[in-house]
Amino acid sequence: MLIGNRNFDVKNHTYIMGILNVTPDSFSDGGLHNTADSALSHADRMIKEGADIIDVGGESTRPGFIEVTAAEEIERTAPIIEKIKSEFNIPVSIDTYKPETAAAAVKAGADLINDVKNITGWPAMLKLIADTGCVCCLTHNRDEYNYTDFKNDFYMDLQKICNAALEYGIPSDKIILDPGIGFAKTYEDNLYVLNHLDVMNSFGCSWLLGTSRKSVIGKTLDLPADERLEGTLATTALGVLNKASFVRVHDVLENKRFITMLEAIKNA
Repeated sequence: MLIGNRNFDVKNHTYIMGILNVTPDSFSDGGLHNTADSALSHADRMIKEGADIIDVGGESTRPGFIEVTAAEEIERTAPIIEKIKSEFNIPVSIDTYKPETAAAAVKAGADLINDVKNITGWPAMLKLIADTGCVCCLTHNRDEYNYTDFKNDFYMDLQKICNAALEYGIPSDKIILDPGIGFAKTYEDNLYVLNHLDVMNSFGCSWLLGTSRKSVIGKTLDLPADERLEGTLATTALGVLNKASFVRVHDVLENKRFITMLEAIKNA
């Protein structure tokens, strides 16, 4: 898979997407990197620690988040993306569900569009992705929790997402699926998905696991967001063992070392 100017061997290796939230209210690191200097410094640190992609987000998607306008999101993200692309040789992703923000990000140099909404309800975003030729990450999500049979519906939803992208002319080698841990799912649903990640290999696309510091880990371990590293690493192990192409994480160095060790054993 070609993302930006880098080829990713998505069938044989799990790569790291480092999270860069330039928001004041992200659930884990809100306000820490929402100035240009701090954002660039954190991007530099993640790259040195082994990040393969930097994922820039300008709006929190935690439960109960306050939606911002596309203009405000663009103001937060586009300049940061432009600076990262000018100073570092690394692919950059934009974490947004707004087509306007995605378009501005691509103009600023973004190589990947990471959309956490239910893409089947956002034809404008599908058209934008197809028109720009960007790689996309499409997430399992629903506007409401209204499953008839979660296990079956989860699978069928992912198939619909994949089909919708293909119908808009987005080739399968530019589609990354995300099982959407933490999105429109109960605690039990999230654990079920994590225990059945092998299903993600059924759709003919590479896939990404994004669990870093999320509430399913917090509830299991009864720990705050900044103490969930070990729980995150447990889920990273599941991702690697089930052939995830990417993991999206806050703690790059620890996940990089963990994946390197696990893959060495796995490939021995």
